[in-house]
Amino acid sequence: MATTRRTAKSTPAAEGETAASPEVHPDQQPATLDACRRCALWANATQGVPGAGPKRAPIMMVGEQPGDKEDLAGLPFVGPAGALLDDALAEAGVARKEVYVTNAVKHFKWTPRGKRRMHKTPAQREVDACHYWLERELENVGAHVIVALGATALKAVLEDPKSRLQDSIGTVIEHGDRLVVATYHPSFALRAPDPETRQRAYAAIVAALQDAKKLAQRHKK
Repeated sequence: MATTRRTAKSTPAAEGETAASPEVHPDQQPATLDACRRCALWANATQGVPGAGPKRAPIMMVGEQPGDKEDLAGLPFVGPAGALLDDALAEAGVARKEVYVTNAVKHFKWTPRGKRRMHKTPAQREVDACHYWLERELENVGAHVIVALGATALKAVLEDPKSRLQDSIGTVIEHGDRLVVATYHPSFALRAPDPETRQRAYAAIVAALQDAKKLAQRHKK
């Protein structure tokens, strides 16, 4: 998916929407991510952020959406949450260069707080609109094991807005011909209110990655 960097916008209207009501075509089938108008998030993002990794990978990791640093760089998981994910991958014995990393939503949704752009959770309609791109990645990469990082990613991967992260952690979900392992998003392990919760969340991420590695190895045999 090709992207073209645009100048970052810094003064969105309320809730990350533009006052000018950008064009939205939910049924559009764009050839490139940068041409996508399936939802309105493109209007306040610097650029779309596609996934990154091998063309064929046994494991795909799906997060929620790009953050501020990812939006500027055009690459997934390059900010603080990405650094924590790198640590968890190393501890689990999984090389990041061998997995495909992406997000359920490809444009950064944010709200201003002073001079900072703060993350805002995507609406379900935005997750649904962006499933067009996630489905293409799933088909192209061909990963047998999907690691859903957080509740938004889990709902997107399962195409089930009622799925609950807490009910899914520690289990392996069969979804079509793929296996889904759910865990916390790395940003939760960074920003949880107390050290004990942060440590527990990080341990759960490592455990999920270890499970994904074992499942992928079994599928190879």
